[in-house]
Amino acid sequence: MNKTITVYVKQVGRFVKAFDDAGNDWTKSVPQNLRLSARDTGESIVSIDGGDSWNLSGDTVPVSNTVEATDNLHFTQHVPVTVDNPTQETVGITQIPKFVHTESLTLKPKNFIISDLKWKYLVRSVLRGRNIMMTGPAGSGKTQIAYTIAKTLQRPNFYVNLGSTQDPRSTLIGNTHFSKESGTYFAQSLFVTAIQTPNAVILLDELSRAHPEAWNILMTVLDPGQRYLRLDEKDDSPTIKVADGVSFIATANIGNEFTATRTLDRALLDRFIIVEMEQLSVEQEQHLLQMLYPTVNKKLIKALAEIAGDTRTQLLSDSPKVSTAISTRMNVEGVSLLADGFKLSEVAEVVIYPFYSMDGGIDSERTYMKQLVQKYLGDEANDTKLFDIAADVANPF
Repeated sequence: MNKTITVYVKQVGRFVKAFDDAGNDWTKSVPQNLRLSARDTGESIVSIDGGDSWNLSGDTVPVSNTVEATDNLHFTQHVPVTVDNPTQETVGITQIPKFVHTESLTLKPKNFIISDLKWKYLVRSVLRGRNIMMTGPAGSGKTQIAYTIAKTLQRPNFYVNLGSTQDPRSTLIGNTHFSKESGTYFAQSLFVTAIQTPNAVILLDELSRAHPEAWNILMTVLDPGQRYLRLDEKDDSPTIKVADGVSFIATANIGNEFTATRTLDRALLDRFIIVEMEQLSVEQEQHLLQMLYPTVNKKLIKALAEIAGDTRTQLLSDSPKVSTAISTRMNVEGVSLLADGFKLSEVAEVVIYPFYSMDGGIDSERTYMKQLVQKYLGDEANDTKLFDIAADVANPF
């Protein structure tokens, strides 16, 4: 008597795998095109002959809560926040202002430092389904704010790393494949799934590093008067509409410091509202680092915050001594090393100095940073060689 087997597909990294209720992996037995179809339609797959042949069951099943699709795109599912149709311009008009100006402030994470005004602006923009562009220095929290706002509002959250995308059409639209069983078929990308998910927050990370072809694809998706994506590679070239309430949050590095970025097309830029993320003040940085690592000596945390503050002030001067500032991301790494028992001089050696050039010898950026750090070393200063330029040249890291 043949045994009936039912399996369910799950995205694991870049692969679509198939498992039964007992957790047994049937991926090698189930044809790839069938697994891809099941992923796109949400159906289970059934075999009535013990696994020799497989077919779609016709029954949809719940999608796994966490899906990781490719190196450039992943998805985390959350339960939508309870606000009366908050993403509709004509519905909930009285509920949104009340939520934004009162309740949203109580939801702002304590370990995320952003002004109340910008937080309310972000919340309001997501609830209205707007496109948001986060700009600011590297390491200032642009990407993190997108995750934070989606998690706070309990929204479906998709991530697309446009900066590392080599094939924009594959990442944003999909691929055509060939299978011996069914011939040529089209597998749509998870970005297509993302834009069809109501109230989703879709993070377009590193938009300023994206290939221009990605910008062209996104033009109609981001246009408030169009909001669609055409799947030209698929039979009949269907048009996919962006679901209600979808909000796109892009991050961009803009400025001479970012040499691998591209100047954003003005037509693309006009499709976003802009939210600037600023570098933290010394006091804010110190407060954040102390919250993250409360067991670390306060004097050491203050030292890291003040060293970073000096570099940020330098960049605002007419004749800056350095060409880049210490970011909050760098300082978080530094204080984590302090928590693991590293000395401040050691933290400077591995976290700070590699970002500063030795060109110019004793007048170099590296020497300036060593002079700056020395002021905070205290008893460590006697054991630290500050101006061994020859040693630096031989071993710059």
